[in-house]
Amino acid sequence: MKVSELVEKFGLKVFSGQSGLENEISGGYVSDLLSDVMGNAQEGQVWMTLQTHQNVMAIASLKELAAIILVKGFEPEEDTIEHSNEEGIPVLGTDKATFEMAGNLYITLM
Repeated sequence: MKVSELVEKFGLKVFSGQSGLENEISGGYVSDLLSDVMGNAQEGQVWMTLQTHQNVMAIASLKELAAIILVKGFEPEEDTIEHSNEEGIPVLGTDKATFEMAGNLYITLM
């Protein structure tokens, strides 16, 4: 599944990184602890978090993640948007709780 298909299926808001909407998704990872994501997320996964600062882009780029989904209506900071556009890693948003969005992603990908 491509990021663009996920956006369409769940009505996700695209904040930035539109050039990466064709990234392929291999799975999902949920954590708000950056060191956990850095140590355990896998290339191609979608990362769900409520963290909005630019450090999420550093981790997403390092791990070559497909996209980031900000949950619970959180919106990215301006420098996060800039880095997302530079890296081509979409930052998406949903009003759904993390539990609900993670469940939806799991059912969709499995």
